[in-house]
Amino acid sequence: MDAILRAALVYLALLIIFRAIGRRSMAQVTTFDLVLLLIVSEATQQALLGEDYSVTMAVLVIVTLVGLDRVADFLGWRFPRVGRTLDGAPVVLIERGQRLDETMRRHHISMEEVLQEARTGQGLRNGDEIDYAILERSGTISIIPKQR
Repeated sequence: MDAILRAALVYLALLIIFRAIGRRSMAQVTTFDLVLLLIVSEATQQALLGEDYSVTMAVLVIVTLVGLDRVADFLGWRFPRVGRTLDGAPVVLIERGQRLDETMRRHHISMEEVLQEARTGQGLRNGDEIDYAILERSGTISIIPKQR
């Protein structure tokens, strides 16, 4: 029972921490992010298993974490408000060709990141060709080009 409680607390803590760092950083993992995730996983492993490194304990912790994740998915699907709290909602960064600077600043998105996404995803050359740019729940940026 102790392992299940530890797993639930660690799951909740990680959910809050990763939700707080924002979507954009989860969409594009840099080398620094990878190193950080490896360190977090090691610290998490110690917190989850405590002194018991048996296979049984590891399986129990894994089943608990996967179960909690499935419950969170179900609650997000069943109750849209819970889904928005857990995963956020899409955010418009450029609307009808106009940059929403305050929104971009709040989500730590630079115009250069939007333009990079426009170039790679849509083949657009500059910001004047963008009708809408949307920061999706996944952290990716969707670009809708202006009609020609």
